[in-house]
Amino acid sequence: MNSYHLSRRNSLKLFALTGTTILAMPSLLLSCDSKRNFKIRFGILTDSHYANREPVGTRFYKDSIPKMREAIATLSTQELDFLIHLGDFKDQDAGAKTEDTLGYLKEIEAVFQEFEGANYHALGNHDVDSITKEQFLKNILNTGQEIAQSYYAYTANGMQFIVLDANYDANGTSHYFAEGSDWENATIPKKEVDWFANLLANSVLPTVVFCHHPLYEYYKEGSKFHVTNYAEIQQLMEANGNVIACFHGHVHAEDFKEINGIHYVTQLGMVDYKGLENNTFSLVEITPNQLKIEGYKRASNKHITL
Repeated sequence: MNSYHLSRRNSLKLFALTGTTILAMPSLLLSCDSKRNFKIRFGILTDSHYANREPVGTRFYKDSIPKMREAIATLSTQELDFLIHLGDFKDQDAGAKTEDTLGYLKEIEAVFQEFEGANYHALGNHDVDSITKEQFLKNILNTGQEIAQSYYAYTANGMQFIVLDANYDANGTSHYFAEGSDWENATIPKKEVDWFANLLANSVLPTVVFCHHPLYEYYKEGSKFHVTNYAEIQQLMEANGNVIACFHGHVHAEDFKEINGIHYVTQLGMVDYKGLENNTFSLVEITPNQLKIEGYKRASNKHITL
């Protein structure tokens, strides 16, 4: 187990999470006659791709350390309920050596953990390039978990948050790109789908879903970026009726869609373009009537009526 799991900060985060988590109650359902006045505020970062390598195209890998530090410092002043990174947290260099990639992961994680509140990770495809999923998970921290999980759920301020992992082949094998996995074949396997369905069926809380890969059809420059079985996931969420929104990274572009009452939000990548002036991260606030996104630097503001 890495040293993050034994730190005093982790103990404090566990305590803080326990203090803010509440039981599911029918009165928390979002409905037209609900008068409950609740509010959740959280920060979103994605696609930092940190590595000690020279720029490639628009990706300035080394700049993600100062960009992450700026984002953490800024969001730490905003009285957030939690912070989440939506994947492609780190990258690899041209040598693609396991020990070097693990070093990049530990460097960017140390900065991410400077946030004093609850914080979480979703897994991206570049998080399983020259290291395995197990190696990645052993070297990050998700609040409330002794060892980080790749898909999981938590509650805060009367809402449920579900983090999905689509880094699997169609047969349920975890992606590991050093052994030839296809990044365009991102699938949520049956075991995880069943877990997700059961979680939704047994909760009445308004829900937000996080997944690195879009949970709706998304093609870019001839490549497939969405979860292969996204339609199955959409059907489960629509049948449940409590899912407000899904947040994604992966495509390094902003996109906002509403599909059958669920809002799908895709965020810009932190790694793109040089310098702090091109940083990007967001603050999300959700109330029973509104989903508001406050974008920093390159990220856009968005107000959505619920």
